[in-house]
Amino acid sequence: MSLPSVMVWPLLIVVAAGVYYIYNEIMRFMSKSLVRNKVVVITDAVSGVGTECAHLFHKGGARLILCGTSWDKLESLYDSLTNDANPRETFAPKLVILDFSDMDSMEEVVAEVVDCYGCVDVLICNSSVKMKAPVQSISLELDRNIMDINYFGPSTLAKGILPTMISRRCGHIILVNSIQGRLAIPFRSSYAASKHAAQAFFECLRAEVQEYGVIVSTVSHTYINASNPLSNEKSAPKQSSLAAFIASQLNHGVRPSVLANEIMQTVNRKRKEVVLAHPIPWVALHLRSLFPPFLFAVLASGVKDSVLAEQMQ
Repeated sequence: MSLPSVMVWPLLIVVAAGVYYIYNEIMRFMSKSLVRNKVVVITDAVSGVGTECAHLFHKGGARLILCGTSWDKLESLYDSLTNDANPRETFAPKLVILDFSDMDSMEEVVAEVVDCYGCVDVLICNSSVKMKAPVQSISLELDRNIMDINYFGPSTLAKGILPTMISRRCGHIILVNSIQGRLAIPFRSSYAASKHAAQAFFECLRAEVQEYGVIVSTVSHTYINASNPLSNEKSAPKQSSLAAFIASQLNHGVRPSVLANEIMQTVNRKRKEVVLAHPIPWVALHLRSLFPPFLFAVLASGVKDSVLAEQMQ
């Protein structure tokens, strides 16, 4: 006896959802074994995303090298990772002080990172600093500081570690970038410029090192939302224009745990490019390519709207 046609589609949807769920569970289980014994460097490991990545890779049995600007915070993260860990299945992380705003120290930092295990399998460039201000109010000194942390720092670290990867003909470099490396919005000139520079550098690097077996990935996301989603909904002002709505959607953030899982999957599946964004930012990216005058007009009109300025984070 055949099923009524009205029941076929719901049944297919349920079956497809079940298969997708099982597939994700299998990939999540496999991800732990895929990073086991791998030497993984995480910059800005004490940030929300860095901490989530540290926990994921540590549970997977990776040999972590955690980098940050504060020794106290690094030690606190170290304790949280090792207190309940099984020493037979995990490795105690190595800690390295890394401050991208101090470019003169980069040569010593690179040497210290490489000396930890003699090689690096995965480099996760996660450091970032943001700036929201009109162009004319940003000093050259601040411009340079943002470029140091968001561009010169990650690119210099990648250059320093690259020779060990090339000599072993394997390795994976991941840039955790922003969607503003692809799409700039008002009052983010220095930040967007640094993210565009980083995106271009690592895309060039990807092509140059492919023949050596080194993989370069970029993960572009909307802003990191570590706050309570419910409180955000209550405090969010009412949108009064199309421009304000688009701006708020561009800044509709991604949870640190979600981004960390995406980074883990990028390592496991060797994906070269990932964009983690909601539909509106995706539409804006396509508008930027296909109908730029329309997007430019929307963003420019939004600058006059006080709601738009408040929504940009």
